Amino acid sequence: MLCPYCLNTETKVIDKRDAGGVIKRRRECLKCHQRFNTLESVEKIELRVIKKDGRREDFDKEKIRKGILRACEKRPVSTETIDIMIHNIEEKLRKKGKEVNSTFIGELVSRELKKIDKIAYIRFASVYKDFRDISDFKKEIKEL
Repeated sequence: MLCPYCLNTETKVIDKRDAGGVIKRRRECLKCHQRFNTLESVEKIELRVIKKDGRREDFDKEKIRKGILRACEKRPVSTETIDIMIHNIEEKLRKKGKEVNSTFIGELVSRELKKIDKIAYIRFASVYKDFRDISDFKKEIKEL
């Protein structure tokens, strides 16, 4: 690690803390004895989404959050539960690779919602699966 004061390459770590997924290190230069902080985090792979029409766009976790929040509106699902759900979905997507199909994302969201709240699942499925009439709702409810 390079000292920002004297540019010496020899430093020692005095303290280390985990600050929400980021490791914060307090360092001291062995030459000038100045102290400074460094932050260390895991580099996340940029995730791309392949849309149904073949277009590719950057993954946006907020789109998933908005869809889940809309499905869970006025349902007894906590924000913490939604955050955990989103984290689990993102983790599975990153394991899949650098590019994922939007349909795969929809299936993951559907599965997570089905475990948490059946009404929220039906709401999400009605948009995701593009229900046309009441018979589509009946069919999906029977499968539950």
